[in-house]
Amino acid sequence: MNGIVLWTSLVAGAVGAVRWLRVAQREHYGVGRTSRFARRWWLLDWNNRVLVAIAAAGVVLSGTYWWAPSITAAAVLVGPHGLEVYGRTSPLAWTRRLFTVAAMLAVLTAVVVGVGLLSGLGAPALAVLLFGLPLWTDAALAILAPFEALLARRWVRSAQAALDRVDPIRVAVTGSYGKTTIKGYLRHLLAGTRSTVATPASFNNTAGLCRAVNEHLAPGTEVFIAEMGTFGPGEIAAMTRWVKPSVSILASIGPVHLERFGSLDRIVSSKAEIFATSRTAIINVDAYGLRTEADRLAASGLRVIRCSSEDANADVTVLASEASLDPLADTDASQPRRSRVAVFGREIADQNLGHASAANVACAVAAASVLGVADAAIAARLGELASPEHRRTVARSDSDVVIIDDTYNSNPAGARAALGMLAAVGTGRRVVVTPGMVELGRGQAHENRLLGELAAQIADDVLIVGRTNRTALLGGATGWDPRTARAATRGRRARSLIHDRTKNRATVRCMATREEAVRWVRTNLRDGDAVLYENDLPDHYP
Repeated sequence: MNGIVLWTSLVAGAVGAVRWLRVAQREHYGVGRTSRFARRWWLLDWNNRVLVAIAAAGVVLSGTYWWAPSITAAAVLVGPHGLEVYGRTSPLAWTRRLFTVAAMLAVLTAVVVGVGLLSGLGAPALAVLLFGLPLWTDAALAILAPFEALLARRWVRSAQAALDRVDPIRVAVTGSYGKTTIKGYLRHLLAGTRSTVATPASFNNTAGLCRAVNEHLAPGTEVFIAEMGTFGPGEIAAMTRWVKPSVSILASIGPVHLERFGSLDRIVSSKAEIFATSRTAIINVDAYGLRTEADRLAASGLRVIRCSSEDANADVTVLASEASLDPLADTDASQPRRSRVAVFGREIADQNLGHASAANVACAVAAASVLGVADAAIAARLGELASPEHRRTVARSDSDVVIIDDTYNSNPAGARAALGMLAAVGTGRRVVVTPGMVELGRGQAHENRLLGELAAQIADDVLIVGRTNRTALLGGATGWDPRTARAATRGRRARSLIHDRTKNRATVRCMATREEAVRWVRTNLRDGDAVLYENDLPDHYP
């Protein structure tokens, strides 16, 4: 094989490898995730389909022509079109783990090319290597998985020793959504009563929990609040084995990460792993499957506290003390209103909770009560609950435009609540900016179509960002059937498609990037107008 072809192909492969390493990093190094995203990108549009066909042609021809790998190399160097090498909104970060994965990928490259050269099949080996870079990246992740698990055990042992040494009361929080919010609410309600350390931001996996304990847990800490997330069965069970929470909160069940779990029932069972070491289970019984789960845990002898924003007979309730003025909203967070807060039949507060989710407040109040905070102290702090960043937070721009920021990990229930907030804002022009929701499994298209439909009823303009959910959002917002919407999203015109306002539906605009949508908002909105930013996908999504 020609040396020039070999080295130029390896250089092109290195560029392509960096591109797919970034995807692997953004997908938390999940085995198989890089290949899944590669399929999305290569089949996204005709430009990328032509590129992948050219790359495949190079593989086929490499068995006959020594120069054929250069064809595959050229396609891999420039494609898939739209997926940047280093990224804009989610740039590559050269961490210890990424260096390790890159080194393993380099080893695999050397092995494949070396075996190919020794066997006289250098050109086919090189072409296969280039064409299958996402698969080779996943292979590197699979090979390294046992090593990473072994490395994690050292940090787990250190964190477990710190927990045993300080010995705080350990509270664990999980749910499909709302867990970071509840963690913040509970920390706020405990302030002034107990010395508390909570995992920062969304540090909710093993590595994040270890880091939070090892860096923040100090002598004298009375309560440690651990947020626990999961992408599949067994992950929360592994965390509870060393955190050993005595109080655990299960806040919600929804289609978040449904693509990974496969069913809502599997999400319920995976989240319920949080009760393995608990003496007290705090459960939002309004959520899918959790009333049954509460009954099951109670039958096993566990103390169960049932929380609700709907059922007055639950143990801890946060119920509206006056009817919502927004007929479009079917959630409890559409607009500020007074709520009655009751703990085991005792009404401890009747006050305005702002935009706080009633179910989340109920779970936090239940935990604070279990931890010994007096009713009066809880009531005094309820009026000062703050929303975490990017979760339906409200601000005003310098031009006095109301900005509702709901860009963190959007889900169907939260999106409906955010749209309810937008509906309740003033009488000016209303705009929704969204790329839609992801990881909803087979229901993703349906849920995004519903999101587009509701957004078009409430807003004057709907700005659809990116390509991931464009067809479903466009169909819902315009009322078009899936085939018509799909046809409208093809070709160059789709990049700047504008569907003018008709009947009671908004004007719909398609934007390539969020930056483009933000520029449009800043140019066109004025004093008294409002914009909702619903979700923000990192740019490794189409």
